[in-house]
Amino acid sequence: MPSPSAPPATLAPPGPAAPPGAREAAPRHHRTRMADVPEARWAAAALLLFLAALPLHLLGASPWLWGPLYALTYATGGWDPGWAGCKALKDKTLDVDLLMVVAALGAAGIGQVLDGALLIVIFATSGALEAIATARTADSVRGLLALAPATASRLAEDGTEETVPTAELRVGEVIRIRPGERVGADGRVLTGASEVDQATITGEPLPVDKEPGDEVFAGTLNGTGTLTVRVERDPEDSVIARIVAMVREASETKAPTQLFIEKVEQRYSIGMVAATLALFLVPLALGGELQETLLRAMTFMIVASPCAVVLATMPPLLSAIANAGRHGVLVKSAVVMERLGQVDAVALDKTGTLTEGEPRVTDLRPLPGTGLDEDALLRLAAAAEHASEHPLGRAVTRAAGGRGLEPLPAAADFASTPGVGVTATVDGERIAVGNPARLLAGTSPGSPAQRAAAALQEEGRTAVLVTRDGEPAGVLGVADASRPDAAATVTALTGLTGTRPVLITGDNARSAARLATEVGIDDVRAGLLPEEKVQAVTRLREEGRHVMVVGDGVNDAPALAAAHTGVAMGLAGSDLALETADAVVVRDELATIPAVIALSRRARRLVTQNLVIAGVFIAVLVTWDLAGHLPLPLGVAGHEGSTVIVGLNGLRLLREAAWRPRR
Repeated sequence: MPSPSAPPATLAPPGPAAPPGAREAAPRHHRTRMADVPEARWAAAALLLFLAALPLHLLGASPWLWGPLYALTYATGGWDPGWAGCKALKDKTLDVDLLMVVAALGAAGIGQVLDGALLIVIFATSGALEAIATARTADSVRGLLALAPATASRLAEDGTEETVPTAELRVGEVIRIRPGERVGADGRVLTGASEVDQATITGEPLPVDKEPGDEVFAGTLNGTGTLTVRVERDPEDSVIARIVAMVREASETKAPTQLFIEKVEQRYSIGMVAATLALFLVPLALGGELQETLLRAMTFMIVASPCAVVLATMPPLLSAIANAGRHGVLVKSAVVMERLGQVDAVALDKTGTLTEGEPRVTDLRPLPGTGLDEDALLRLAAAAEHASEHPLGRAVTRAAGGRGLEPLPAAADFASTPGVGVTATVDGERIAVGNPARLLAGTSPGSPAQRAAAALQEEGRTAVLVTRDGEPAGVLGVADASRPDAAATVTALTGLTGTRPVLITGDNARSAARLATEVGIDDVRAGLLPEEKVQAVTRLREEGRHVMVVGDGVNDAPALAAAHTGVAMGLAGSDLALETADAVVVRDELATIPAVIALSRRARRLVTQNLVIAGVFIAVLVTWDLAGHLPLPLGVAGHEGSTVIVGLNGLRLLREAAWRPRR
């Protein structure tokens, strides 16, 4: 929708360089593939080797066949986390990666080669997914810079024009932006009139009229008019540059969230290693036999190893990820799945998130005395707009088709004027469709047409006036329609979090308020630039809230990165938003958002159950080993039994019944 400071959007069509779908169009950039990430290559190799060895092992083939495959699995999947753990030791830190490698090697040492290899594959895969997500976020940040053109047409004082790199533009210089070009710098219009698609910055669904005195932003797309603009910010201070900086900063400084077991890894790891060494060294110092002492210490290491604890955590989260994926939600990691269940505040973008992202005709108001009904008014407007490619023009023609008014009358002498609208001759009458403020200029205030247009604008619609031979014939109301499931989603999120979601949008206050009323939101923060969205999210986090942000555009990316959890709408989402977000709603179904929060909470409950089960098994087996004599085979059986139990318990989330939005 138009910004509050701008006049209502008009129906002047964009030029050839701005075809339908130009919104958020940006040059494509290199996207990191899995094969480009070393961690992914090593993890893939470990997984393939494990899958090759597993059937041979289970079918009773010779160890000479599956043994080397398992050994290569350990080598390819374990060297990277093992090396990272060794480097952590230099900083006097014992992390869970090294502990897992040691536990895997210990399992192999007593014949449990399969269990050790499975642990190696799990940890290698987890590290690879994290590395890929980090690399792709960096790709998208670099690609965002391509939105701003590399060169601009700078005007000298004598009126001559030269092409210069946009990086060389300075405050006070004047540039010319031709039809279909991207704006080269943040500035203010000096001369000319046009409509500018600034969805990348504000998220507004419709191009905004620009005339002398209006502000324009670097990277936004000019329509049919030519503008001269005085530069008001250096390139490094432009809004698009600040978006890049904010995404980078938020991605780098966002507090790392760890899985529950990793939060206690230091104490557990140190305690386990110390206890194992004590069980081996103290009895030896007191004269104990080497073989018996070594066997007791090895048994302790096996029964106390966190294999069951790790598998208590991962199967529920991975099962939840798989279930969410079946229902159209891509959750990027187990850490994200755990974090989703902590959400207690939600901030929703407007355009493309709660709405469908394209304008629709919502109101048809023929004026008294014109002899026109709603269909006749729409038929005239659609005939005049038939040759237009402007989003509002397409909305009018779609509405006519939806009401069965085609074929439309032929239109002749089509013309468009930036900032005003379109005109055409239809059935011998000159029809104009466009900006009420411009088409009604000079008429007496308070006319029926002006009152109708003002009423629609007050309701958050964009008013479009239709005139016939210069006389007002009627007014159309156009708005970005809310998604069918928006209100139900807001209600479900309110029930899950205990508070109503917040609406944060770059769109104007009237259209934001209208949508908020429709979907049941009472906290509306409109007219926000990307940095102001980040400030809104930061304030919520400072209140101790775990904030989820849901958005789809470049302008939402900084807020997605700054949030506790960011969710992107997938079908129309920008590359930057999709890569910055922690989860992606692939099918653009809003109702899946409360469902995945509920699923995460079930996963967290199962993790707690599994940790209790694993803890009880470990406590019993360790006590038995320390207070009595636990036979090694029985210790291994108990350890493996606990692993199987918690694994099967976690797999319950694969069931269809687990996908239900409830508390």
